[in-house]
Amino acid sequence: MKIVLILLAIVAAIGIWLMSVYNGLVKLRNMMQEGWSGIDVQLKRRFDLIPNLIETVKGYASHEKETLQNVTLARSAVSSAGNDPEARLQAENALTGTLRTLFAVAESYPDLKANQNFINLQDQLSTIEDAIQMARRYYNGTVRNYNTMIQRFPAVLIARQLGFNEAPFFEAEEESRQTPKVSF
Repeated sequence: MKIVLILLAIVAAIGIWLMSVYNGLVKLRNMMQEGWSGIDVQLKRRFDLIPNLIETVKGYASHEKETLQNVTLARSAVSSAGNDPEARLQAENALTGTLRTLFAVAESYPDLKANQNFINLQDQLSTIEDAIQMARRYYNGTVRNYNTMIQRFPAVLIARQLGFNEAPFFEAEEESRQTPKVSF
């Protein structure tokens, strides 16, 4: 009888441990998904702002057709990426790079820089970029915690069997870290 009670206690302890690890993993996964959702909301705001920005720049910089087309293509790539986080990360990084080039072009047009509509759009985009940066930091923090949890012993023994796999960080690509080059 004593052995049965000991075995039941061991099984109960293992069950409680499994439940605790599983619940912790679910909590971190949900926080990570919330972080991605926050990024997605801000990226959607930026995505919606871009056509207005392009139209404003078009009127002043009509011979900068290639830059405007690149922004439009990058925006389309974001749409095509769908909900796949890794594809979205790459497409969003490309869009960020083309937007930097667009603003570098805009610097060359004094009338455009003074246009109130352009200034408004640029301010909105700047605010959105700040919000994206904060959302990325939150997302990356939750990804760090989530990935750490599924890699730590003893959770590593059960995490993958329960469907918990590593998540990608939202990292800027090398080309988006460089200052755009504009030549006329």
